[in-house]
Amino acid sequence: MIRMVVVAAALASVVPAASPLTITPLLHASVQIESGGLVIQIDPWSRGDLSRAKPADLILITDDPIHHLDPKAIAMLRKPDAMVIVPAASHAKFPDSTAIAIGERKTIGDVVVEAIAAYDTKPGQSFHPKGKSNGYLVSVGGQRLYFTGPTQCVAEIRALKDVDVAFFPMNLPAGRMEPADAAECVNAFKPKAVYINHYDQGFAAGNGVTAGIDATVGAFRKAGKRTRSGASLSCSCTCRW
Repeated sequence: MIRMVVVAAALASVVPAASPLTITPLLHASVQIESGGLVIQIDPWSRGDLSRAKPADLILITDDPIHHLDPKAIAMLRKPDAMVIVPAASHAKFPDSTAIAIGERKTIGDVVVEAIAAYDTKPGQSFHPKGKSNGYLVSVGGQRLYFTGPTQCVAEIRALKDVDVAFFPMNLPAGRMEPADAAECVNAFKPKAVYINHYDQGFAAGNGVTAGIDATVGAFRKAGKRTRSGASLSCSCTCRW
């Protein structure tokens, strides 16, 4: 977890100085957001070390596999009466939650959460059909944060504007969102800063450390330069402790 906090500190320099946000990547797609005493956990996963993760006032779940929807992790980090927001398709797997449909918006105190579509577009077997998973556009602490969930570069992403920090997947199963595709997509909606996550797919599938992570990240950086990305990049490696 120490390495994740260091990466988050590096990103602090590209978040506007007036922002009260603290961003701490944890594991795979898991990330902790802090703003003015409020804690938001996204896709917490108990396979990581959550001993220093903070109890959550709000938990957002993007999909239903264990590395996104983990009841044990939710129980570890959920404050009493904290809302857990899940995709509508995941509600039956975790009934003690609030389902949110694509395009729906919820206000929880000072936080506004909007569900953004997350789905596959590549022909063939669909691991993430439209309607199964959610991305979330979160307005908190004067910042707009976008957590894509497991998705390809769909029209709903390209239409986004004024995103301060994006948490973006790479190396989804079966050739989805490979480095060049991910870089092109980031350039399409131009967040001010981007965290790359979800690229340790072999680790998430229980197959050990994913090979070639450094090369994958390097390929993303090169593709981003070729397409003239203006975003600052942090790569939250989630399987090297």
